[in-house]
Amino acid sequence: MNATDPRRGRRALSVRRPPVSGHPTRLARWVAPLFHRFLDRLDVGLDHGALEAHLPDGTRRLLGGRRDGPACVVQLYRWRALIRLASGGSAGWYRAWAAGEWSSPDPVPLFALFMRNAEALGRTARPNGPARWAGRLWHWARRNNPAGARHNIAYHYDLGNDFYALWLDSQMHYSSAMFRDPGDRIESLEQAQRRKVDAILDRLVLKDGDSMLEIGCGWGGLAEQAMERAALHYTGLTLSTEQAEYTRDRLGTGARILLTDYRDAVGSYDAIASVEMVEAVGQRYWPTYLGSIHRLLKPGGRAAIQYILIDDDIFDRYARAADFIQTYIFPGGMLLSQRQFRALAEAQGLEWRDEKRFGIHYAETLRRWRHRFDRAIDEGLLPAEFDQHFVGLWRYYLMYCEGGFLGGGIDVAQVTLVKPA
Repeated sequence: MNATDPRRGRRALSVRRPPVSGHPTRLARWVAPLFHRFLDRLDVGLDHGALEAHLPDGTRRLLGGRRDGPACVVQLYRWRALIRLASGGSAGWYRAWAAGEWSSPDPVPLFALFMRNAEALGRTARPNGPARWAGRLWHWARRNNPAGARHNIAYHYDLGNDFYALWLDSQMHYSSAMFRDPGDRIESLEQAQRRKVDAILDRLVLKDGDSMLEIGCGWGGLAEQAMERAALHYTGLTLSTEQAEYTRDRLGTGARILLTDYRDAVGSYDAIASVEMVEAVGQRYWPTYLGSIHRLLKPGGRAAIQYILIDDDIFDRYARAADFIQTYIFPGGMLLSQRQFRALAEAQGLEWRDEKRFGIHYAETLRRWRHRFDRAIDEGLLPAEFDQHFVGLWRYYLMYCEGGFLGGGIDVAQVTLVKPA
């Protein structure tokens, strides 16, 4: 395996589960009312769903419970977890989990609960004070200028092809599948991923002799399926050396795989595909990304984009601070505001057509990835250099994202962009 830095969990602490004392100290009894007031604010913001909290002072509280929604249980071992949540938002809540300050029988519905109520919660449980500014500074330092983009992509994708092969489907798709029925557990992940790619390719109306560009070609799964459909002149772009090596071996001489930034791409193409790459672009560079698509498409050409979005009503609050994903998983990343992104696309002269959202399919995709990841761990297949910190971080990441899509505040969509003839 050729991984740049596999110990990505170094910033996480070992997960510890301290015992709950039946005799709170005098200091704990004194400060407990302050934390209960913070829980009061959480309670007000939980319009949908309920949280049963077992607290360090020995009490139990039910927060929310007024309308249907996700239901979860949290065991809070240290009040400090609430300080981390109040000051650091989702990144602080992860640090509290990694330090053993809280646990849950199933964190997925907890994450769904927070996402389901994100608008009503407002600034509660979002980064505040010095933590917010530190997070913004960290995020700015990892912005996706040409040099930063290469570093950020390497940070995540160059963990090694062997690592991703342990838990992705056999075709190595690292994006949402599209199930016939996401509640039907019989259909294989491979079948659902193939359906997703078919949906993207249907938008491009490919025919023999067409030139096709893929911005963010991954491990070549979409390219392989596209070239089964038609005799194409295919070019794939990636900034990951691991992906480029794998995809070149997979596709052979029938495709061009370039270690090239989308900003530096040249040529003129009948079709462009880009599947969950734009989240790695960053809000500042959305106009450049869309301008590149317009520049590279022939008149009358079509682009099919799959992207992850966050509810427009909470986007501004989300964009003002660095969350758990941006801090620990995807440096420089940014989910899309559909409203803003569409306006920018249309300002570039691209027609926005046939948007389709399927977020619940992503929740099921993530559930299956997590089970495959856990099975690989249980079977001892993960190389030794990926330590317990890394394993804990990535398991948390998969649960966090699954809950986010179940909660509905984030979604995944496909859209067709057409350059007028």
